[in-house]
Amino acid sequence: MGQYIAPLRDMQFVMHELLNVESELKDLPKHADLDAETINQVLEEAGKFCSDVLFPLNRSGDEEGCSWNDSVVTTPKGFKEAYQQYVEAGWPALACDPDFGGQGLPVLVNNAVYEMMNSANQAWTMYPGLSHGAYECLHEHGTAEQKATYLAKLVSGEWTGTMCLTEPHCGTDLGMLRTKAAPNSDGSYAITGTKIFISSGEHDLAGNIIHLVLARLPDAPIGTKGISLFVVPKFLPDASGNVGERNGIKCGSIEHKMGIHGNSTCVMNLDDARGWLVGEANRGLNAMFVMMNAARLGVGSQGLGLTEVTYQNSLVYAKERLQMRSLSGAKAPEKAADPIIVHPDVRRMLLTQKAYAEGARAFSYWTALQLDKELSHGDESVRKESADMVALLTPVIKAFLTDNAYEATNHGVQVYGGHGFIREWGMEQYVRDARINMIYEGTNSIQSLDLLGRKVLGDMGAKLKKFGKLVSDFVEEEGVKPEMQEFINPLGDIGDKVQKLTMEIGMKAMANPDEVGAAAVPYMRTVGHLVFSYFWARMARIALDKQAGGDQFYQAKLATARFYFAKLLPETASTIRAARAGAKPMMDVDVALF
Repeated sequence: MGQYIAPLRDMQFVMHELLNVESELKDLPKHADLDAETINQVLEEAGKFCSDVLFPLNRSGDEEGCSWNDSVVTTPKGFKEAYQQYVEAGWPALACDPDFGGQGLPVLVNNAVYEMMNSANQAWTMYPGLSHGAYECLHEHGTAEQKATYLAKLVSGEWTGTMCLTEPHCGTDLGMLRTKAAPNSDGSYAITGTKIFISSGEHDLAGNIIHLVLARLPDAPIGTKGISLFVVPKFLPDASGNVGERNGIKCGSIEHKMGIHGNSTCVMNLDDARGWLVGEANRGLNAMFVMMNAARLGVGSQGLGLTEVTYQNSLVYAKERLQMRSLSGAKAPEKAADPIIVHPDVRRMLLTQKAYAEGARAFSYWTALQLDKELSHGDESVRKESADMVALLTPVIKAFLTDNAYEATNHGVQVYGGHGFIREWGMEQYVRDARINMIYEGTNSIQSLDLLGRKVLGDMGAKLKKFGKLVSDFVEEEGVKPEMQEFINPLGDIGDKVQKLTMEIGMKAMANPDEVGAAAVPYMRTVGHLVFSYFWARMARIALDKQAGGDQFYQAKLATARFYFAKLLPETASTIRAARAGAKPMMDVDVALF
């Protein structure tokens, strides 16, 4: 049961009406010739692949899961064939460098495709998603020889990639990792250790798997300053660049997880596995952060994808399911009962899903466009400004979008009632799949600390002020227009409150660093709503201008904007109060009292 239809109309609205992508790309030499029609064609074809090929495998992949036998992992039925179709259609190459066989399209277009893939089948999408991250890391930090050996195969999808960070005794605290790398006489390294929770670490989709592994060189400094990055292939490439002998990295077992059953989450054992240094010795985290930041944006896309698909299916069910009568009188008197969409609380849940999905789409697409500007704009100052925005907002995309997705998927179960709790309807899977997104690639608590401690207080609020100027400029421009008051007034208000809250926490933190940890999570929620308020106000402006034509799309956009400001933004009253409550209520409690 269930369905997924790519939300092409809204995707096109965000790209072409909100972001004016075609015009923006004119200033990016690599993409200056790309037009809206080409972008739309790419999205339409990707949408068909997601609906027709990936979505039908989502439930069956969840039920079957991956299997392990003597280090060999078999993915669910149909996954390998779907991957071959994906490769044959050229999708892995979409946003990759043409010098290595890529199509050279913008990050924005690639991210939009991944949104659809995540809606259709998050577990399957993780295989090519991690490969693209490995490509980006090697493209930026690999040697010429490493690029020649691996990039074309990763771009084509012939080989896939992973990142191997976590160990049994350390997750986020990578400074504690113990995996060792000893130099060999030929310039390679013998790497020994155990990595856990390695998504896509072993599978049967591709001919080789390229692992990016963090390890310590002999006599490396303790902590994170002693970590190096190595490329460790499952099969060593031969002289011709093809698959050669088996390397000393194998899957010891797969994890039995709450969700994403179709993706193999592996324990990877390295026993004198041959690897090659990527980037500088003892600066592995610098190189790995390329992949980690890409993964965090990707996890935000997973949150968006699940929010969208759970909304689509909740809406279909709410229109069809008959239950009781409307409190204001029968709305379908010819039927035994009214469809549940007539009930206010069902509408609250549906509109929450819709507002979070469409707000996330605007936010994440805008951030992807900033990433394209950072990478390709002709003006160095624009590249710097865009880089600051991406750095500031990456933790917000990861945490806020996945928090919202978990709420949205839970609403999906609730809309379905008892049927939502039953596997055959598919809604409970979305809850299970959504839960991991709040944990991996840095828990949402870590993202909140990163936002407040490093990205905001770390530069005295400089990056946040840059985003704040976007908000204040829009408020000044639109604030005098009566029809925009219902959006501009709350936007201006939350902007002022974030500024004051930031200053207050910063002052407290100078006396007690625990104040940052105590305030970080509610602060994240507050900033997330500031960002959503900005984009919802901008989308409302467009809808107001175009609703007179009678197009229900704009009427729906305006109605959703009003719902967001009336029913979701008020969460900030409690998050601001919680952030201001400080560390004392938690840190003054003696451990013995827990």
